Amino acid sequence: MASRVPDVIEALVARGKTDSGLKAMGVVVTDGPEVTEQGAQDWLIVGFDGDPEGDFQAAQTVGGWSDLSTGREETFQVTVAAIAGRGDTDVSKARKQAYAIGAVVEGWLRAEPSIGLRSLEAGIEATRLVQDQTEDGVQAVLLLTVAGRAFT
Repeated sequence: MASRVPDVIEALVARGKTDSGLKAMGVVVTDGPEVTEQGAQDWLIVGFDGDPEGDFQAAQTVGGWSDLSTGREETFQVTVAAIAGRGDTDVSKARKQAYAIGAVVEGWLRAEPSIGLRSLEAGIEATRLVQDQTEDGVQAVLLLTVAGRAFT
């Protein structure tokens, strides 16, 4: 099955790994759930909601024909998690950091909705904020739905 989702995920990860603003913020960028010993508190995870107890859904698509021959239009949604953790209980600072990380992704999509891919446009369709206090401190997770349409 032809889908543009793998290309979208790879384009977002590549932008994240080369973004100087995220590097300056100390944000670790990963492609889905990666096993790591890294003790970073701030993350941008493309294709994963950051919940190790969750269902690990990375993306979803709906397809349809764009003409009577071989053309196909696909609408897609890719989950991206902007995670900000702190070793204290200051939920306000964690929340602001999660939104700052999310704003970087939004900036990429506003500046170039195609994210460098032919016959594709994407943007932030929805967000959801999850905040949690644990023994290790507060964590704010801003879930972004990067949605768009593409032709395959």
